[in-house]
Amino acid sequence: MEELMPDSQQNVPEQTQSEADASSADRSLKSAIEAIIYVASEPVSVEQIAKAVDNTSDAGDIEKARAATRTAVIRAIAQLQQEYQMDARGIEIREIAGGYKMFTKPEHHDTVRRFVKSLAPPLRLSMAALETLATIAYRQPLTAPEIQAVRGVQGTGVLKTLLDRKLIHTAGRKNVIGKPILYKTTREFLVQFGLGSVSDLPSMEEFEAVLKASFGELGGDIGEPTLPLEENVDGGFTRGEATSALADAGEDGSDSETKAEDQNDSADSDSHAS
Repeated sequence: MEELMPDSQQNVPEQTQSEADASSADRSLKSAIEAIIYVASEPVSVEQIAKAVDNTSDAGDIEKARAATRTAVIRAIAQLQQEYQMDARGIEIREIAGGYKMFTKPEHHDTVRRFVKSLAPPLRLSMAALETLATIAYRQPLTAPEIQAVRGVQGTGVLKTLLDRKLIHTAGRKNVIGKPILYKTTREFLVQFGLGSVSDLPSMEEFEAVLKASFGELGGDIGEPTLPLEENVDGGFTRGEATSALADAGEDGSDSETKAEDQNDSADSDSHAS
């Protein structure tokens, strides 16, 4: 009887597998697009998304393949928008300013607003504080003189900042002359940098490169990139750049905390010199 079966029936498993592969590719594309829109702080365009997910560099007709990718991106975004419109979802994807961005739904305005108001302001550290923190993280436990020897500058003001921010804590005293205090990183340090333990730290060179790329010479905000949130006129919230983080910056763009640290360190240097 198998020999008498029509070819169309014999090919069913192959067609089903092909459809399954296509469905899997569509789901993968849709989830990738969802991730891109989620991490973007600004509206992301179809062209930007298509370029990020495009794998057609080796295709014969590149322009045709890229056009197909763009079409697939548009279709996937439409599907995501429809899924996020369900009552069970608290956020939605809106098309604004030629791109797409995630927003909380207006009906959750009061709840989200209460939550945002309860948040602590973003953690802001100077580059000096970040360098000191990195020194402690990779060489802990360390004393203040040992930190000074590595960095080449006094750092009492910076240590006070890190202690106040609960990024480091004292860990006893070193059994040497003068018995200086030892410093180690805290659980809060792990939370802020998304680490399971200090063993998860990248190499020192990679860490310094990330700090300079992320925060620049004047320092920056450390924390979950979803914060702070911006409130929109319709009551929804979305990701946004930290506008309040610069409120305490001086006219020259430097952080007031950085100036305080520098003043403390300068005072330390003067006292040692005298």
